[in-house]
Amino acid sequence: MPEEDRSWQSVLVQVVNRSHLATAEDLPGIIDDAAALVGLMAELYLADLGQRELHPVRPRGGASMSVDATVAGRAFTRSEMVVSGAEGGAPCLWAPLLDGTERLGVVRFTLPEGADPQDTVLRSRCWALSGQMAHLVLSKQLYSDLFHRVRRTRPLSVASELLWQLLPPKVFATDRVVIVAAMEPYDQVGGDGFDYAVDDGRAYVAIFDAMGHDLHAGLTTSIALAATRNARRAGADLVATAALADETITAHRPADSFSYATAFLAQLDLHTGELGYLNAGHPPPVVIRGGRVVRVLDAQGTTPLGLGHLGGGKPVVLTEQLQPGDRVLFYSDGVTEARDPDGEQFGLDRLVDLIERHEAGGLPAAETLRRVVRAVLDHQDGRLQDDATLLLLEWTTTDQFALLPTL
Repeated sequence: MPEEDRSWQSVLVQVVNRSHLATAEDLPGIIDDAAALVGLMAELYLADLGQRELHPVRPRGGASMSVDATVAGRAFTRSEMVVSGAEGGAPCLWAPLLDGTERLGVVRFTLPEGADPQDTVLRSRCWALSGQMAHLVLSKQLYSDLFHRVRRTRPLSVASELLWQLLPPKVFATDRVVIVAAMEPYDQVGGDGFDYAVDDGRAYVAIFDAMGHDLHAGLTTSIALAATRNARRAGADLVATAALADETITAHRPADSFSYATAFLAQLDLHTGELGYLNAGHPPPVVIRGGRVVRVLDAQGTTPLGLGHLGGGKPVVLTEQLQPGDRVLFYSDGVTEARDPDGEQFGLDRLVDLIERHEAGGLPAAETLRRVVRAVLDHQDGRLQDDATLLLLEWTTTDQFALLPTL
């Protein structure tokens, strides 16, 4: 094995071995020592929960940087490596910090003098190291507060704290399905939530919206999340899943309160493209095909979770046959009903148009939703009157899709 290959192997081995007994605070130093073996310097930046800025984990990383209109931001938004200069003339490689397809931030690699930032071997090695760093960030933040603090520009409400700990990553992709979600206001969200799982050739997706915007709304959504997961993992179908959530919310509702959650539950057969779905009082998702809405999934109405499904009749599961490349857009009413100062609603047409325009620009699906959520916020001058949640489900039968990162 060539000496250079052995050196890079030592980098990855050292990072993995030393990280076993490390805290989140130890991680940057471990990366420093390992990267020095091949003449690199590495600095880690994490995106805030609203994905507006990139914040250095260490003070020596400098000031926070905007996700928009910066070199670091381009690496983040495009999920690609970007080259920049550095003090003293040493080139830098900015790499996205990706756990799978979930964007956590970026890494700045300062290269040795004379190194070629376009060298594909060097870029692939830096890419692999940044991927290892992302896995470690995700694992260490489970039992450390450092990375949580770095990612917060504003204090979270208790309800938001609760929900963010329960939600799955905002991005997931395979060669058959892409799932992307976004939720605002990230620091004050109370009653919205989403969930998904991909197993045994099926993708399960759910979106929730509990009545109210306080901690009690967050607890109702948390119960809905836990109950639907419990039923799903026990092999229940959509009707039994909704029934358990309905019964659990009803059974644990305080005597002096009236709480419920609207929900839309769906499962997609990843081989055939058949989508089965159940609507529990939620705004109906739309199917987007070839740049336009071709179907509204307006299922026969059933009552929201917590209001007694069985008393109102058995919920109905309907099906929709998707075509390869179809996208199903789920949303909460806080998106379409957002009003500007003149009272104009954001609306479904504007929402779909924005998604199509950003997708046509070649942006990854996660970046498309980030920009759409920013547009919803801007529509209300940055102050949402209700939680706003988006979830995009895409079915594909090809190995090529927009979320593939590029070196």
